[in-house]
Formats: sequence, C-alpha cells, structure tokens
Amino acid sequence: MQEFFTIRAPRLQSLLRIVVACLFLQHGTAKLLHVPHIASMDNVQLLSLAGIGGVLELAGGFLLLIGLFTRRVAFLLSGEMAVAYFIAHAPQGALPILNGGELAVVYCFVFLYFAAAGAGPWSVDERSVASASGLTRWTRVDARGTVPAGGARRFAWLDQPADEDAEHQP
Repeated sequence: MQEFFTIRAPRLQSLLRIVVACLFLQHGTAKLLHVPHIASMDNVQLLSLAGIGGVLELAGGFLLLIGLFTRRVAFLLSGEMAVAYFIAHAPQGALPILNGGELAVVYCFVFLYFAAAGAGPWSVDERSVASASGLTRWTRVDARGTVPAGGARRFAWLDQPADEDAEHQP
C-alpha cells in the first residue's frame, strides 16, 4: 500500500496545486472581475489593499493553476496570506477559528509547501525543464520501479513515478 501512494504522490501534488489554485483564483476574479458576484466586493479599488490582493490572487492563482514560476509565485502568495491574516483576522481574536482566518492560514501554509516542493509533474515548469534537457519524465513503470511486460495498460500513466529518481527516456 505504501508503494501505491509513493508512486502517485507527485501527481497528487499537482492535483492539489490545481485545485487550490482554482479556489484561490476565485478570490481574485470576485474582487476584480465581479465573477462570482459578491456584494461586499463591489467597490474594491485597484490601488487599495484589497485591490492589490485581488491582482495577486488573479495573476498568482492563474500562474499556480498552470504551474508556471510556481516556487516564486507560491512564496509571494504565502506572504500575501500571512499579511492578510495579521491585518484582517488577528485583530479580531487570537484563534483563527474565532477570527475567521482559517482559510488564510491554510492558504499560507499550502503555498509555503509549494514554494518548497514545487509544482509537481503536471505543470509548465516541469514540461519546460524536461523539454530543455531533452528528457521526458513520463516513463511507465510499476511499483518496484521496473517497466512492466505486456505492453500498454489502461491508465498506465497512474503507475509512472515522477520523482527525481525516475528513469528518463527520450
């Protein structure tokens, strides 16, 4: 069972990045594009603190979604969420559950994780590194790290390791 999750961990990392980026992107679109419409965000000025946050959420959310400049963007967004927590939530109480800051704290630490771990294999960052080096990371292997006999299997891409020790082929 451990091997099952070990092999799939990089793809789950990419999936987490994509889902979190989609959710985060909605904050930016709500503030700047008014989609989805949230009445409290109708009068957000572009050069206000909320407007600058909206720009970071919109641009940063999109870059995270596609996995471009992931480490730098995630570090910047982690800082944005820390600032948002201490400006908007911490003055209302000490505990995030009481001051409504749980989401800001979670975003802060998830983005910090991506700043350290990177985007994962399903990203522009990963594709550009692979194409620049002439290597591809999509080698089909089983849980023991060997190429299975018998040709292609259905959903074989789920069995491909995407870590740095994976075998590369042109």
